[in-house]
Amino acid sequence: MATMTETLLAAKAASGLTFAQLASHVGLDEMCVAAMLYGQASASREEAVNLCQVLGLGDDAVALLTRYPIKGCLDPVVPTDPFVYRFYEIMQVYGSPMKDVIQEKFGDGIMSAIDFTLHVDKVDDPKGDRVKVVFCGKFLPYKKW
Repeated sequence: MATMTETLLAAKAASGLTFAQLASHVGLDEMCVAAMLYGQASASREEAVNLCQVLGLGDDAVALLTRYPIKGCLDPVVPTDPFVYRFYEIMQVYGSPMKDVIQEKFGDGIMSAIDFTLHVDKVDDPKGDRVKVVFCGKFLPYKKW
């Protein structure tokens, strides 16, 4: 998967297109397209063909984009990239409080990462631009049997 990701990201860089611009060609959200390029989401054949046409890639890339990915494979376990680590740190600090607040509102369960969307926005602020990250996942109550 690393080679596929490198190939796809190199083609994206060569195209000069943003994830948002690629997403408009495919008809998906920019985060979904980014996840596809990183091998964390699969594309339909039509989506893969459209994406590969824009990036100037062939059938081999279409085949790779339509495979079912192995998701969440970050090595090492504790991320070392400062940006990715910050989200790990956020979960270390706020994960348990978030769990308690969500379960107070919804009950015993989890937020789906399958029936899920993720959006990133830039918020202008005179004290320094802000990053707005919105997770929206279906609540899944634990089943009792």
